[in-house]
Amino acid sequence: MAKIAMIGAGSTVFAKNLMGDIWSREATKDAHIALMDIDGERLATSEKVAHHIKKTLGATGEISATLDRREALTGADYVICMVQVAGYKPGTVIDFEIPAKYGLKQTIADTLGIGGIFRALRTIPVLNGIALDMEEVCPDATLLNYTNPMAMLCWGVSCVSGIETIGLCHSVQGTAGQLAENIGVPKDEISYLCAGINHMAFYLRFERDGEDLYPLIHKVVEEGRVPDDNRVRYEMLRWLGYFVTESSEHFSEYCPHFIRDDSPELIERFNIPINEYIRRCELQIAGWEDLRTKMEKGEDLEVKPSVEYGSSIINSMETGDPCVVYGNVPNTGLIDNLTPGCCVEVPCLIDKMGIQPTPIGDLPPQLAAICMTNVNVQSLTVEAALTGRRDHVYQAAMLDPHTAQSLPLDKIKAMCDDLFEAHDDWIPEMV
Repeated sequence: MAKIAMIGAGSTVFAKNLMGDIWSREATKDAHIALMDIDGERLATSEKVAHHIKKTLGATGEISATLDRREALTGADYVICMVQVAGYKPGTVIDFEIPAKYGLKQTIADTLGIGGIFRALRTIPVLNGIALDMEEVCPDATLLNYTNPMAMLCWGVSCVSGIETIGLCHSVQGTAGQLAENIGVPKDEISYLCAGINHMAFYLRFERDGEDLYPLIHKVVEEGRVPDDNRVRYEMLRWLGYFVTESSEHFSEYCPHFIRDDSPELIERFNIPINEYIRRCELQIAGWEDLRTKMEKGEDLEVKPSVEYGSSIINSMETGDPCVVYGNVPNTGLIDNLTPGCCVEVPCLIDKMGIQPTPIGDLPPQLAAICMTNVNVQSLTVEAALTGRRDHVYQAAMLDPHTAQSLPLDKIKAMCDDLFEAHDDWIPEMV
């Protein structure tokens, strides 16, 4: 019986999907799922959801719930991290409100940009702490991280721990489905090769039975069929020649070309949803309240498969039946023209031998170049978190593509100082 620890299990809706996936598989129907969160109320709701899913699926595994992280981790075979340090309030709200006072607009603010930098500073110490706890109480376990900013967190862990770790996202498989719909080709007929960094990986090949499907993707632009919520990515396709994995609302703040005070019409032209993550968080909170109400009333919950990779990885490592997922792992000779040791997203073979990333070689030079504009920010942020050097935070912000084109240096520093003060309880002291 595998033990799977879910850290941050108060993310009830997400935990619900993963538990459903795990207990739906024959090899893990008897898995012990250990739920852990620092919020007792949310943890209690997740525990109720777990018992409901277990009963619905006829699973036989044990359920435990605890506020003690080491208790949940002890003896675990797999650890799934889904934490949000400082939560929606105050964390996310601060990440938006203070930059907005300086005129800096954001859409998601969880991966890069000033919001991503400070989210990383809050979260890297926590994720590193989880990995170091694992070395003591479950040293052979695999850490599956779902928390953003993905690349910076996984990079940080790789600097302090040898725990087998993979960062998981759904942007690669999700975007492949969107593209399939856009070009009118069934998703299950498509094969692709994708590589880069998290949220900025590119489809190097996109095919059906050996036929290059990129001409059909370009035709979406030529025929004026670009979806309204995807204008940024199709525009970048025109300039880079390859389609990127993460959504237009995300990508618009990873580069300096779209959210610009000197060209405010671009926001409308490319349909960029400023403050989108604030709206999503409020919807997620409402979803959690709805789920809790249903549990209290004894209503049935729908349990259906998700697109997340987690259960596939666990199944392959338990059974030896191989699968391929796109994972975020250290760049140990995987992409030659990105920084060694940075976190890259590449296809990974999973079986009883664990996580086996696929070497890609060189990315096309224009793709490596735009990835490096983000890797440079990630590098300085990770260094700041590991060394406590405040100047590296200023430098990360001044090199961030969107922040740099929006604010002069003195305002960037002042904004960072305000964010440090507001996040004082959540970020270790930096000097």
